[in-house]
Amino acid sequence: MDIFIGLQPDLHVKIDLKTASACHPAAAPSAPPSLRGMSLAIAAGEQVAVIGPSGAGKTTLLHLLACALRPSQGGLQLNGQDPWALPRTALQQLRGQLFLAPQMPPLPPRQRVVTAVLAGRLPQMSLWQSLRSLFYPSDIPRADAALAHFDLSDKLFDRVDRLSGGERQRVGLARLLVSDARLFLIDEPLSALDPTRSVQAIECLTRVARERGATLVVSLHHVEMALQHFPRIVGLRYGELVFDLPAAQVTQAHLHALYAQHMDELSGPAPVDDSPVSKATNPQPVVMHCR
Repeated sequence: MDIFIGLQPDLHVKIDLKTASACHPAAAPSAPPSLRGMSLAIAAGEQVAVIGPSGAGKTTLLHLLACALRPSQGGLQLNGQDPWALPRTALQQLRGQLFLAPQMPPLPPRQRVVTAVLAGRLPQMSLWQSLRSLFYPSDIPRADAALAHFDLSDKLFDRVDRLSGGERQRVGLARLLVSDARLFLIDEPLSALDPTRSVQAIECLTRVARERGATLVVSLHHVEMALQHFPRIVGLRYGELVFDLPAAQVTQAHLHALYAQHMDELSGPAPVDDSPVSKATNPQPVVMHCR
């Protein structure tokens, strides 16, 4: 079954962030900004990995791009429009084209997996359809097809509280596949997955984004996965942009500067030269430890 039927191929999302500052979504009102003076331009259909040590501002950046946070300074434009200048109805419609996947999705424990997955279609549903779907899921084959991408078809009618942490994380990603989103914003999607599942998840997300022409921004602690699967790498540290480079140009020197004073999050031998960290040069692997 084609789970992407009905999408409009002419809808794309281009991002322009200009000297924007913002606080972490869980920060106190008096807390200093987690992002400071961030400028970033991402073309429609681009795939970007965001890396950096804990507290670098990765989660704040994703919430800002998802229009879940309003910049305290600077501005954001999506497709040339300031989303916060739009009428409330138009802003809600815009958010329906965005999908923010948190590190651990907030899935109701007593909910069935099929219902949790189909919640990814709530922006496209009327109020009556959304309420009805809680008791009578209307598109079970769509949910089953999405779960199959993550080897979870056998969990279709299980309760969420019967799932492992890794299974819950994959259910959250399956939500994205049933949505009509054109901007995928995914926060640490591999934190509860083993290496095999991690590769499967990243390959699925990048492939689906290419098929849709969707823009994909993923925050990752797994530096080696970022370098292997994304053409562009953005490095954040203390809420500021440190580098924005093609993956083939990211060097061990870049990574060690990015993770200075946080070397426990970055391990692996560092070459003495400044050669790019790429598969072509057969480097030593850079291993990230998730917290």
